[in-house]
Amino acid sequence: MVIKYLLKFFLVLFFLVSINQSKADFFKDITSLIDNNDFRLSYGVAVTDVNQDNRYEFVVTGFGFSNLALSFQNGKIVNINKNEIFDDSKRKTIGVAACDIDQDGFEEIYFLNTDTYSGEKKYSDRLIDTTSKGSIDLFEKDINQKNLNLTAGRSVVCVDRNGNGKYGIYVANYGGPTRFYELTTGQILDLAEQLKIDKITGGRAVVSGNILSGKTDIFAANERGKNFLYYNSDGFFQDIAEDYRVDDEYENGRGTTLTDILYRGRLDIVTSNWNGYHRAFVLEDKKFKDIAAPTYNIPTRIRTVISADFDNDGYDEIFMNNIGEPNKLFKIKENGFFEEIKIQKAYEANGLGTGAAVADIDEDGILELLISHGESGMQPLTMYKADIKKEFNYIRIKPLNMFGAPARGATVILNSNLRNHAKTIDAGSGYLCQMEPVAHYGIRQGEKNISIKVIWTDGSSQSFKVKELNKIIEINQKK
Repeated sequence: MVIKYLLKFFLVLFFLVSINQSKADFFKDITSLIDNNDFRLSYGVAVTDVNQDNRYEFVVTGFGFSNLALSFQNGKIVNINKNEIFDDSKRKTIGVAACDIDQDGFEEIYFLNTDTYSGEKKYSDRLIDTTSKGSIDLFEKDINQKNLNLTAGRSVVCVDRNGNGKYGIYVANYGGPTRFYELTTGQILDLAEQLKIDKITGGRAVVSGNILSGKTDIFAANERGKNFLYYNSDGFFQDIAEDYRVDDEYENGRGTTLTDILYRGRLDIVTSNWNGYHRAFVLEDKKFKDIAAPTYNIPTRIRTVISADFDNDGYDEIFMNNIGEPNKLFKIKENGFFEEIKIQKAYEANGLGTGAAVADIDEDGILELLISHGESGMQPLTMYKADIKKEFNYIRIKPLNMFGAPARGATVILNSNLRNHAKTIDAGSGYLCQMEPVAHYGIRQGEKNISIKVIWTDGSSQSFKVKELNKIIEINQKK
């Protein structure tokens, strides 16, 4: 009899523990919100305002499938694109990034197409400009035909190299020269040779932001060759990767992001390597030091890496999107300690993850995580968000440059009694992808005296006190 009651007790206990573990999972699965979520080959994901309605959409690339513009409408995530050139289902698109290249206050979208692994390709990239007359591909204009990118590439990033709101686009190619496109007197010109950044390498990930110079620098994580760290000097670039010990020449770069690992008010470089050690480069004594340790740095089949505060507790998480093996999640605690969070939702043991991005797509103050899949097999998109059971506070800072466009590459720093926390306004393309152009902060318990400093791409700054939480604050750059 005693054994029978003990057995029942342990069975009930096991059931309750299982229920509690399920309830305590970090993420909840909201994939069911995605309308017409078919099996497909997808790669890069970006976040931009596609239809100029002052709300953001997820742009998902298709590899022989349609490019999507996913908007939150009436409680569902729906594809709002109706433009054939944007759709582009016959080409194989993998990388995507958006920024304002013509200073009209709206972002153009660069779609990087790759129909071969390396070297020369058949179809060029697209640069989509949306006007009142619809969407056009600027590369289809006769004046731009001689500057097409016909080299297989991977990632694209937006760079305001002169700090004047005039964005160029760095294209990380594979087996061919890097491109750097700018719009000049109505023509798309490749300035990479002029800027001395037209290197030939196995280009993979690339990010830009306020790393060292006080303006917009570029970090490129490469495969089968050294990484690049381009220091911005009056709009021109000098590679100092080896001097600053981030060249990592024996690894194969993948997902990369800029984040403030030590909560000290400056950006560090988090970069990962394919089946190699993942890095957390922190600047110390004019050199970068890799402070990543197990279990964070254990090699994986890594693709995208995202730094964001998913659960609004005031500490950033690092989401590691792997292909063909489980994803991982870490919380960045004080002193650069990466605490692994065991996840069930978003674990995706059999997921073929190729890209991911975050945005508060439904504007409820909690970030949504959209994951794309493909490469070796067709899978649908998935979407998650933190399963927050308690009250929370947050603040969202949206810097707009002198033309009213998202200030990609600018830095936002939250200062309080508990931290000095820098975030970049993502310019792309940590690997194929680009996050929303908003600095999202969860507010810590006991946090007060909050102020915000925005460092613009020209190195100038603006500061203000935060008087109200739980809202998005637009900051316009002074002309």
